[in-house]
Amino acid sequence: MKISQKSFEDQDTGRLYLVPTPIGNLEDMTFRAIRTLKEVDVIASEDTRNTQKLLNHFAIDTAQISYHEHNINERTPQLIEKMLSGQSVAQVSDAGMPSISDPGVELVKEAIRQGISVIPLPGPNAALTALIASGISPQPFYFFGFLPRKKKELVSTLKELNRRSDTLVFYESPHRIKQVVEQMVAVFGQERQLVLAREVTKRFEEFVRGNTDEVLKWLQNEQIRGEFVLIAEGNSAPQEEEAASWESLSLKEHVEAVMEEHNYSSKEAIKEVAVLREIKKREVYAAYHTIED
Repeated sequence: MKISQKSFEDQDTGRLYLVPTPIGNLEDMTFRAIRTLKEVDVIASEDTRNTQKLLNHFAIDTAQISYHEHNINERTPQLIEKMLSGQSVAQVSDAGMPSISDPGVELVKEAIRQGISVIPLPGPNAALTALIASGISPQPFYFFGFLPRKKKELVSTLKELNRRSDTLVFYESPHRIKQVVEQMVAVFGQERQLVLAREVTKRFEEFVRGNTDEVLKWLQNEQIRGEFVLIAEGNSAPQEEEAASWESLSLKEHVEAVMEEHNYSSKEAIKEVAVLREIKKREVYAAYHTIED
C-alpha cells in the first residue's frame, strides 16, 4: 500500500469523493459539492430517497447506489471495482459529513488499501457548528458521538469521560436526551456547564446554555423535539476528583474497584493503581496478594 496520496495527479483509477450535505439548510451546499455530484459516475448514498430530494433541488441527474450499514459488506467491493475500472464515486450520508456517526469509514479504508485517492470536501458538520456557538472553550475538544443506550454502560462511559479536561461533544436523539442529562448531573455534578444545540441550521434552531442542573430542569418542562448536539465543559480538576474517590480505600480495595469498573485483569488494575497513586507497582502487587515481608 502506498503511503503518499497526491489527490489530483493523473491516475489509472477513479477517485472516491467524500461530499458533505446540508444538515438542515439547503443554502449550506457548496458550489464544489454540487459540481462534484454532477461530475462523478455514481453517488453512494446512505438513503437514496433522501438524497434524491437534494439532487432534484440542485438539478443533479447522477445515478445513485445505496450504501448503508446493512449492505456495507456487499456494496464495498462493488464500489471499489467501479473505481479500479476508472469510475469516480461520491459518497454522501443523509446529512453532514460521511463517516461521522454515519456509514463511510469502511469504504474509505478499502479505497486507501487499493491505492485509490480519497478526496474530502469541506462542508456542514453539526458537532463543529454547535461547538463554535456554545460559548464553551472549543480547544481542545473530544468528539464522542452517540453515548451507549443501556444505563449501566452510559454511566460507566460518563465516568470515564469525567476524567477528561477537554470539552466533550455528543450527538443525541430527542427520546434519550433527558435520560442522558440526568446521568450527567449524577456523574459530572450540578455545576458543570452544558449546552444543548437543537435543530442546528434549521428553522427552529435553539441553544440552551446553563449548568447541568439548569439544563435538566429546562428539559423537564419542555416538549422535546429535534436532534441535539450536547457540548459539556471538561473537568477542570480530573486528577483531584479521581484521587478523592479512592483515597479512603486500601490498596487491595482500590485494585478490586478498578477491576470491577473497567473489567480489568488484576495485572492491569495493579498497574493502573500504581500510576494513580504514584507508587511502585510491586508495592500494590504485594498489598493485593497480601504478601508480607
